[in-house]
Amino acid sequence: MDIRDILSKCDHTQLSVTATWEDIQALIDDGIRYQTASVCIPPCYVEQAKAYAKDRLPICTVIGFPNGYNTTAVKAFEAAEMVEKGADEIDMVINIGDLKAKKYDAVLAEIKAVKRACADKLLKVIVETCLLNDLEKIMATHLVAYGGADFIKTSTGFSKAGATFRDVEIFKGEIDKYHLGIKIKAAGGISSIADAEQFVALGADRLGTSRIVKIVKEEHLL
Repeated sequence: MDIRDILSKCDHTQLSVTATWEDIQALIDDGIRYQTASVCIPPCYVEQAKAYAKDRLPICTVIGFPNGYNTTAVKAFEAAEMVEKGADEIDMVINIGDLKAKKYDAVLAEIKAVKRACADKLLKVIVETCLLNDLEKIMATHLVAYGGADFIKTSTGFSKAGATFRDVEIFKGEIDKYHLGIKIKAAGGISSIADAEQFVALGADRLGTSRIVKIVKEEHLL
């Protein structure tokens, strides 16, 4: 796979709690230079980032992050505010406790509420796969689809582990079998081009990673 194809699927990410505006600015510069799918940044920098990037690069941000236990009203408010400030894409974390308690109606209602708040912007729903069993991953796939989101996303990168190939295989199997019409974002721990290629081959349409651009720069691949 051509490295440009991989980069075009990367949400170039900087979500460190110590990230400064200078870090975000450098992230945007690299995202534009290497034509990544977006940059994924903390909410506090969205307005400034949009003004800086203009229309050269989509701005993605996170809500209910990283634990997902904010109330639905708070998540919907966050999403609406971020869209107003210029976010093109929203990555939200579900209430993982509700999913594990089989409170499927609550999970579904929350996704729908946040999707409404996103208006016409992309919504990716983070389900934190490292905390779920296979049945919960299957249920999450259906709930994300029925909730009207655009992507199911594996991980925040802030929990016990990130994406696995098995996670993407489970999502892809359900999506194809039931024609669910959503896409997959693998995120967390994607640290090599070989891993990125494998995730894409298995069905991931987006990759949440900071490492791929770094590798391309260090190894002068472009």
